[in-house]
Amino acid sequence: MTIEPINFMATMVRRVQLTDEDKSLLAEAAPWGKEIAPQMADTFYDYLGRDEEMNAILNATEGRIHRLHQTFVDWFYEMFTGMDSWGKAYAERRWKIGLVHVRIGIGPQHVVPAMAVVVNAVRQKLREANKSEALSDALGKICMIDLAFIEQAYFEVSSQAVLKETGWTQALFQRLIATGAAAM
Repeated sequence: MTIEPINFMATMVRRVQLTDEDKSLLAEAAPWGKEIAPQMADTFYDYLGRDEEMNAILNATEGRIHRLHQTFVDWFYEMFTGMDSWGKAYAERRWKIGLVHVRIGIGPQHVVPAMAVVVNAVRQKLREANKSEALSDALGKICMIDLAFIEQAYFEVSSQAVLKETGWTQALFQRLIATGAAAM
């Protein structure tokens, strides 16, 4: 059961209540977002680099950290622009980012706290720049949508691997998960 990124995006927009007003605020602040994106990337990778496991992943290949830094800058700016008004291209890019996290082994236990670091650092920058609370809220919402894509990628890849390896049905797999959770 692989998700359709655009449908997942629509569901997340509804769940976090990302409004047209939020999108307008983000788009209007895009030049500011582009300006602070490199600083946010520095904050993000400084945080991750202090973790031994993450540091090994980030520096596993020559130049990876530099490429990731630029990817982060692009990702950060895209939250403001929405690429295509937070539509299909945005959703597909977020899905691809989630799959890359899975592929290189950056687990949710790293992604969630790192996203919290980004949200807190952005909020500090917003206060310093006297930006509105509404913009802060909009950024928080889009960050949570992006985080949901990464988390969902882990779930999808893991469940598809189990289903393929075992031959189980989706219903059986979900029942086993629910039973296992109830037993914990």
